[in-house]
Amino acid sequence: MKRKVLSLILVVVLCLGMVATLASCGTKNYAKNNDKIKIGLSGPLTGPAAMYGIAVKNSAELAVAEINAKGGMQFEVVMLDDKHDANNIATNYASLFEDGMQVSLGTVTTKPGLEFKEYANEDSVFFLTPSATGDAIPEYANGYQMCFADSDQGTASAKVFNAQYAGKKVGVFFKADDDYSVGIKNNFVAALDKSFGTPVMASFDDSTATSFTQQVSTLKDCDVIFMPIYYDPAALFMKQGNGIVKADAIYYGCDGLDGIDAVEGFDIKAITQGVSYLSHFNSNTTEGAAKTYIDAYKAKYGADAPLNQFGAAAYDCVYAIYDAINFAIANGEEVPTNIAPADLCEILKSVFDNKDFKFRGITGAPEADGKSTITWTDVNGKATNGHVNKTPVSYTVKEVTK
Repeated sequence: MKRKVLSLILVVVLCLGMVATLASCGTKNYAKNNDKIKIGLSGPLTGPAAMYGIAVKNSAELAVAEINAKGGMQFEVVMLDDKHDANNIATNYASLFEDGMQVSLGTVTTKPGLEFKEYANEDSVFFLTPSATGDAIPEYANGYQMCFADSDQGTASAKVFNAQYAGKKVGVFFKADDDYSVGIKNNFVAALDKSFGTPVMASFDDSTATSFTQQVSTLKDCDVIFMPIYYDPAALFMKQGNGIVKADAIYYGCDGLDGIDAVEGFDIKAITQGVSYLSHFNSNTTEGAAKTYIDAYKAKYGADAPLNQFGAAAYDCVYAIYDAINFAIANGEEVPTNIAPADLCEILKSVFDNKDFKFRGITGAPEADGKSTITWTDVNGKATNGHVNKTPVSYTVKEVTK
C-alpha cells in the first residue's frame, strides 16, 4: 500500500512539474533582448497568391524604413512564406514568436489567418492584418483588421449594385470551396435589392478551376457579373468569356480582383467588358498621401514590383501600430523595445478600442488633406470587435470598350 501511495505522489509531482514547465514556456519573453520592436507576419511569397504577399512585404518594410529614419523608437519586420497554405502556419508562427515577435500583421490571406489567430490568442500577441478578410479573423480580443471583412465587402458591393445597376441582369461567379468567396457571395445576395430578382449563379472549385466553359455559358447574358474571387480564376474566366459574354457587360469584384491587370498571360485590354471592384485603395491615383506612398514604393522596389491594395493596407498597418504606440506613450504608458508581446498587446488593444484614436492613412476614401480617417470604433465610439471602420471606394480598372 505504501508503495502505491508513494507512486501516486510521484506521478502527481511529475505532472505538476510538467504543467509548471508548460506554463513557463507560454509566458516566456523571447523579446527580452530586442533592441527594436519586432513585427512578424506570414504570407505567400511564392505560389499563386505571391503578388499579394510580395506587395505586403515590400510595403511593410517601406513603412518601417521611413519610421526608423525619423529616429526614436525603431522597428523591424520579419515575414515568412506560407504559400497561402494553412498547413505552414504552425511552423511559421513558432519561428516568428521564438525569434522575438512582439506584434504582428497576422497573415495576408484568410485560410492561413484562421490558424494564425489561434496561436496568437494563446500567446496574447496583438495582430492587425492588412488583408485576411474572414469575418472570424478578429474573433479574439487581440485580433484586428485593416481590410474590410467579407461580410462588409459583400454588403458594400450590394449597395453599389443597388445604386448603379438597377434594372440590370445580375450574375454571380464564386468559388464554392473557398470561405472567402462564399462568405462575400452570401452577404452580397442578402443585401441585394429584391427588384433584381434571383441572381444567375455559377460556381467552381479546385477540381474545375482550369476550364470555365460551362460557367461562361451560364452567365453569358448577364449585364453585371459579381466575382468575389481572386485574380487568377477571374482572369481565366474573362479570357475564356471574351466574345461569348455580353460585350458591354461589367465584371465586378472585391479585393481579390486587385492586380488583375497585371496577371501574367492575360491582356485586360483584349477583352471588351468593363472591370471594377470594391476597394480601399487606388494604385493609379495621382494625388494625396496615396500618391506619395506609390512614388516611394516604385522608387524603392521598381516600377514592375507588385503594387496593390494589400500592400497599401500593410503600409497603413505598420503606421497604425507606430501611431498607437506613440498614443499610448503620450498617455503615460511605457513601451520599451524589449516589451513582452502580452504586455504590448494589452496596451495596443486599449488604444485601438479608444474612440479618441483616429488613424490617418492611405487606404479608404481620402478626405480634403489627401488622407483617410480609420478607426476601430463605430460612430458612437463603441469598439467594433477588431473590424475596421473607413469609407470604401469603387475602383474601375477598365471601362467597357466602345
